[in-house]
Amino acid sequence: MSRAQVIVHRGCEVLMVKHRQGGAEWWCLPGGAILDGESPAEDALRELAEECHVVGRVVRPTSVVTYGPDDRHYTFLVDIGDQEPRLGRDPEYEGDRQVLVDVRWMRLDQLSERDRAFLWTAGLLGVGPFGEMVLGWGDAVSYPADPADQGR
Repeated sequence: MSRAQVIVHRGCEVLMVKHRQGGAEWWCLPGGAILDGESPAEDALRELAEECHVVGRVVRPTSVVTYGPDDRHYTFLVDIGDQEPRLGRDPEYEGDRQVLVDVRWMRLDQLSERDRAFLWTAGLLGVGPFGEMVLGWGDAVSYPADPADQGR
């Protein structure tokens, strides 16, 4: 199933939502499944309103990633002006089954490697200060090593 999501940033911070499900937790961009009759951009703005209680304006698309024939992830750079996000809800889950547990502005160094990888896939490299930030990282390898791969 295809989904759409948004990149909203203020300086070097990105608006992120925290999900908790089945004992696992992760941070991701606001977004969700595209409903029948919705365009990806319409879906992205609806999801932003549901999850973060803000109204956005699409600035431009940043990425389309195809995971399968009917599974595309569309990402849009969105402006929310000076609105302050607050935790919303996912209407697919009721009561104590809610998967959204937090919303906040986050710097990249506050996110796990896994969660940051999805941001790069979403097109963060082409957004504002983030491309410049990457150029300043240097040449050091920081990929988390797997002991099983040592000596290969």
